[in-house]
Amino acid sequence: MAQSPTVLFVCVHNAGRSQMAAGFMRELAGDKVQVLSAGSAPKNSINPVAIEAMAEVGIDIASEQPKVLTTEAVLESDVVITMGCGDACPFYPGKRYEDWVLPDPAGQNLEFVRGVRDQIKAKVESLLAELI
Repeated sequence: MAQSPTVLFVCVHNAGRSQMAAGFMRELAGDKVQVLSAGSAPKNSINPVAIEAMAEVGIDIASEQPKVLTTEAVLESDVVITMGCGDACPFYPGKRYEDWVLPDPAGQNLEFVRGVRDQIKAKVESLLAELI
């Protein structure tokens, strides 16, 4: 049996968009996809409004911690998704890269973040359909 693909979600602070995307992928893919997330300049904690927006759809990302983006994380990933934040992601041939242009939820209200969350869910579902 083929090894499950690894998807790395990257945004600058690893506190909102990439954490929501990772949360959806873990929830929807189960053990069919390995999920990583990281940021080039990670914050100290997850955006509390992102946590609340995800909790509304039954996904708990409150225990996650922002992580720094490493070359190793990119190397072990099959798909690297950046979140429209112009992230300087190391590029390696043979990897699949996608840039999802999504509004930044930082400092925004819950209603705004819900919209971002729903866009992310649709993109994750589409990616998952291609991967498995």
